[in-house]
Amino acid sequence: MMSTENQKVWLITGTSKGLGLHLTKLLLSQGHKVIATSRTTDVLKKEITSFKENLFPIELDITSDTAVKQAIDESIEKLGRIDVIVNNAGYSLVGSMEEMTDAEFRATMDVNLFGTVNVIRNVMPHLRKQQSGHIINISSNAGYVGFGKAASYNAAKFGVIGLSEALAQEVKDFGIKVTVVAPGQFRTEFMNSINYVKNRIEVYGVDEAEKMWNQYSGQQQGDPEKLVNILVRITEMTQPPLHLLLGPDTYELVRQKRKEENAEFEQWKSLTLSTDFD
Repeated sequence: MMSTENQKVWLITGTSKGLGLHLTKLLLSQGHKVIATSRTTDVLKKEITSFKENLFPIELDITSDTAVKQAIDESIEKLGRIDVIVNNAGYSLVGSMEEMTDAEFRATMDVNLFGTVNVIRNVMPHLRKQQSGHIINISSNAGYVGFGKAASYNAAKFGVIGLSEALAQEVKDFGIKVTVVAPGQFRTEFMNSINYVKNRIEVYGVDEAEKMWNQYSGQQQGDPEKLVNILVRITEMTQPPLHLLLGPDTYELVRQKRKEENAEFEQWKSLTLSTDFD
C-alpha cells in the first residue's frame, strides 16, 4: 500500500473516456485518491472495477462556475486537500468558420477554455492556503498550429496555452506549479466524440473530413498508457516543465511551425522595426 505521505489527491475533469479514464485507472492502481468528474459518471463507475475506495466520482458540468465551485469546496471538505488538478475535459468541432453557428463556436470555447478557467479560479484559494499544488492543463498540438476546419478548437487550445503561461507567473510564489501539455494523436476514443458542424457548405469539404477522421480512429500511433505515466512522472519533479509536447507528430508540427514563423518574421523585419517615432 502507498504511504499516506506519498498519496496525493487528484482532481481530473473528463474522466468517462479517453485520457481522463486511462489516468484515473493508473492513479487508483498506484494508491492515489481521484476526484473524477464527468457530465455523467455511469460509464466511469462501470469502467472502474478495482480500488473503488479511492475513487470519488462527481457529475459536473464544468461550464457552470457555480457547480464547479460547489464540487471543489465539497471535495476539500471531504478529503482535506487537492494536490494535482488535470483540466482534461474537452471536445473538438470540425467545420469552417463560415459554417459554424455562434452557438457551436461558443460551446467549443465554453468546454475547452472557460471550463478550465472555472476550475482554476475556484481551486486557487485552496491551493494558495496549502502553499502547494500542480495544475496540469491539457491543450493540443492545435494549441500551437492552426488547422483549417478547426478554428474554434484552435482558438480554445491556443487560449489554454496562453492562460497557462500567465497563471504560472501568478502562482509561482505560492509554491504552485503549472504545466500545459500538448498531445498529438493518441489511440483513445477522442475521435469518436468529434463534433461536426450541422450547416455544411460543400466547398469546404467537411463531409470528406468526417470520413477521414472516422477511418483514422483506432489507427493513432500514440500510446495513451505512456502518456498518462508521463503525467504522473511530472508531478513528482521538483521543477516540472511549463510546456510539454507529447508525441513525435506534435514535436515535428510545432518545430516546423516555429521555423516557418521565424522565417516570416525575418522577411518582414523592416516593417516590424519601422513603427517608432523618428
